[in-house]
Amino acid sequence: MGLAHDFWYIVVAVLGFRALIRLVNLYKARSRLQKRFANSVQYPTKPSNQFLEIWATLTALIRESSYPQLYVPSTWFSWMTPPPLGRVITLLVYWAIIISMMTANAIKKDAFFWERIGFRNAWITVMQMPLLYLLASKCSIIGLIAGTSHERLNWLHRWVGRTMFVTGAVHGWYFFVEWQRADIVEYQMKMMGTVKYGFGAWAVLGWSLISGFAPLRRLGYEFFVLQHLVSAVLFIWLVYRHIPAEARWNVWFSIGALCFDRACRSVLLVWQNVKFSPNRSKCKGGQQVGHFAQIRAVGDSITVINIKDVHFRWKAGQHLYLWLPAIGPMEAHPYTIACAHQLPETCICNSIQLVVRKHGGFSKRLHDRAVKDHAEGKKGNYTVFVSGPYGMPPRLDIYETVILISASTGASFTLPILEDLLANASTNCIKRIDFLLTTKQGEEVDFYVKRLHEFLDRAKAAGIELLVHVAITQRSSSTIPPTSSLPTTRERERTEGKSSSRSASVDDSSNPTAQTKRSTPTTTNGRDVEDKVLTLTPRRRPLSNASSTDSHVHHSSTRPDIAAFIRVPVEATGGETKVVVCGGPSLVAKVRNCVAGLADERAVHKGTGAQGIGLFVEEYSF
Repeated sequence: MGLAHDFWYIVVAVLGFRALIRLVNLYKARSRLQKRFANSVQYPTKPSNQFLEIWATLTALIRESSYPQLYVPSTWFSWMTPPPLGRVITLLVYWAIIISMMTANAIKKDAFFWERIGFRNAWITVMQMPLLYLLASKCSIIGLIAGTSHERLNWLHRWVGRTMFVTGAVHGWYFFVEWQRADIVEYQMKMMGTVKYGFGAWAVLGWSLISGFAPLRRLGYEFFVLQHLVSAVLFIWLVYRHIPAEARWNVWFSIGALCFDRACRSVLLVWQNVKFSPNRSKCKGGQQVGHFAQIRAVGDSITVINIKDVHFRWKAGQHLYLWLPAIGPMEAHPYTIACAHQLPETCICNSIQLVVRKHGGFSKRLHDRAVKDHAEGKKGNYTVFVSGPYGMPPRLDIYETVILISASTGASFTLPILEDLLANASTNCIKRIDFLLTTKQGEEVDFYVKRLHEFLDRAKAAGIELLVHVAITQRSSSTIPPTSSLPTTRERERTEGKSSSRSASVDDSSNPTAQTKRSTPTTTNGRDVEDKVLTLTPRRRPLSNASSTDSHVHHSSTRPDIAAFIRVPVEATGGETKVVVCGGPSLVAKVRNCVAGLADERAVHKGTGAQGIGLFVEEYSF
């Protein structure tokens, strides 16, 4: 019992330390913004005093040790990719605490050896139970204190559950061996009715562990969510029946965490979807219950959902849970809000947009319904319910250079961030933004490129340097015109050093219609298949003393060189850089390693004068 109390003292201490880090970072952010508004220094994102210099150095050391990740490049075994190094270190520290508590003053070869370790590990298992449920909460108290969101804590939720499975196995094994050595197994089973509940709880924990592995989870994600919720409730009941009264405070703690989360989510659901006095004059958006939504198919794999007249605010990069009863009566799925502000050209006061890529299950039925509605001449009007918004996207207004990298529909995360940064250009420190979108199918790019054109004009008006790259790596067609791949580091440096007039003339000579229409891509060996499509030339805000040049939208047919894409803006900036990536495990691991390697190579905040490189990862993987 004493060790269980110590465990929670450690948890509280860690959360307090995270809260302290948030306060220091808040002070750093305010300091940067004050210098930016005062125009007192050329690079407001540089540390301005000795304390901030020391803090920047410590931050750089932690970043370099936490970002690297080993990726398993196998189609069948990529799900076995280990966590990034920072999470591995966190797990090792957690396990060191657990192992020390499992064994401290318990390894004594006496008559009570087996029972002592079995009983000790019962406490070690049950003391982690509240943490398991707190980490699973969408209305997360831990996330609120630590400054993160529930989906970014879910990895730790899974590993705490796996750790409990092991400590629970040690608990049961040592008791069983003791009974077997005394030849009283059958007697204990009959006398102690609570034992069967313990076996049941351990079996439920094991099932949750196995069913949570990615290959099984992806076979039927909707079923996984439903059975996981049932397992969570069943596990609480089984543990309650198994443990003695003096340990049941852990169960009540877990029940409190679960009920608090469900209550908050229920209140949020009602508040967001019930309007007591709807404005009926706003087209069809003024519904009393739910929201009016329109769905439409874009190509063979994309579905766009416009939800009208939502009466809540959100931040760029947040997500919500969508419930569309007509297509998924018992399903709610998370989707990133694909716009930062009110949709243009709508008569509704506050509309949001979701972009859904077809996979299987709900997303496939959604796309099929949109295609069917279009074929039958229907407008695709439905009533939907939403829950959220959730998530704590990164704060980017305090960086000088921002690099946004996304794959496929990951642009639904990065594009709203870009939109928000440009909309608030007068109140942030940003001077340059590099945007990369990579995808396999051109139909996905068409939807996003239209918005990128608008953002280039906004960046020109705001005085922010914006460089956009689009890479399509797989598409079928019959012909292929001359291609232009994503430039390497030297090519980008050489291009950025030229004048705008020369850049425009070179592009026009190679493709006279480049500024007006898209050329036709094709497939080469099943991949690497797009060519340079469009060149736009807004004026760019110069960095340091560099001369002003033109910004281009570069379209390429080859897989982008991520390291080169990140290196150029990092080496050009005079302040701190933030890299934001949203994509699958392969892209995320590559960006992690590139950022860590570049930070170590440049020895940021270690006396070389090189400024820090931060990273924010939004990884989509069911």
